[in-house]
Amino acid sequence: MKKIATDIKNHVLTGISYMIPLVIAGAVIMAISRVGGSLYGITDIWDDSYAESANGLIRLLHSIDGFGGTALGLMFPVIAAFIAYSIVDKLGIAPGLVGGMLVKDINAGFLGAIAAGLIAGYVCLWIRNHVKLPKSMASVVPVFLIPVLGTLITVLVINYIIGVPFAALNTGLENWLNSLSGGNQILMAAIVGGMVGFDLGGPVNKAAVTTAMALLTSGVYAPNTAAQVAIIIPPIGLGLATVFAKKKYNTELKEAGKSSIIMGLVGISEGAIPFAVESPLKVIPSTVIGSAIGSAMAVGLGAVNQAPISGFYGWFTVEKWPIYILSIAIGSLFVAVSSALLRDKNAGIEEVSSDLEDDFDEAAWEEEWQS
Repeated sequence: MKKIATDIKNHVLTGISYMIPLVIAGAVIMAISRVGGSLYGITDIWDDSYAESANGLIRLLHSIDGFGGTALGLMFPVIAAFIAYSIVDKLGIAPGLVGGMLVKDINAGFLGAIAAGLIAGYVCLWIRNHVKLPKSMASVVPVFLIPVLGTLITVLVINYIIGVPFAALNTGLENWLNSLSGGNQILMAAIVGGMVGFDLGGPVNKAAVTTAMALLTSGVYAPNTAAQVAIIIPPIGLGLATVFAKKKYNTELKEAGKSSIIMGLVGISEGAIPFAVESPLKVIPSTVIGSAIGSAMAVGLGAVNQAPISGFYGWFTVEKWPIYILSIAIGSLFVAVSSALLRDKNAGIEEVSSDLEDDFDEAAWEEEWQS
């Protein structure tokens, strides 16, 4: 059972890894269009009325927004296709794509797309392993039987069995998130931020980030804002800790701290991993709380990030970007100060002493002293 769960997790993570570049491309293209529109005082550049604008640049910006939307619209087919691909190689791509498109059409959401990919992959795997034809007809299985039967079974299961409950779940989630306000929205942001700061690029982090990004297609931006703030707080905070408390860190971690700040600024949580591995019980509570504080502050004070971009190059496209940057700074400072205070003040010295002891040869020293 444990192996099955591990395999499913790996298949889903494979699908996510193929989906993320597509989501980033689409969202950044849309952000460029909307920032351009804001220069003309336009807050809804996606509205069809701008397709007939007398200003050619506004028409272009409207078209660019549509191109970004096209890329985002492929998110569900792509994640479903590559989950299936992870299970059964290229045989699963066609059923996965069709299943993902159906999920998009019936609004079954991100979870529906994951289910579609798993169904397509395991159906195709079963057909490949159990349908045996004479040697003269063996080539029919991969080029005809699996694409046709795999796709048909996948769409039937989605449309008549799982589609309605997943669509209801997705709609309920969207309505609930859109209905959140005040303290409830701040609490949601804190939970998303804490999840992102928990395992620094691991499964809990990815679950929060990818769900938040998926909700962008439904116009729900608060979870994404929380997630993108939280992604960069741990690496920046832990990097700053090595600056504020130099004596508490050995040379190796000081060097890791420099890299961690840079990785944080470009939106890579994994820069914090060396610190978490070295002292998890002292680092992880700081990263969870610091990320939660920064995320809650950004969302609570009205910052809105409509693109799945955490790096500094996307900060100025955020609505109320000064609040957004301040929230990142507050969260990072909390991580830096708390992790430095929790750390043993002799932690940086002990390793140096240990290294000196390892290099000390007592017999050679005694011989030299006697001579």
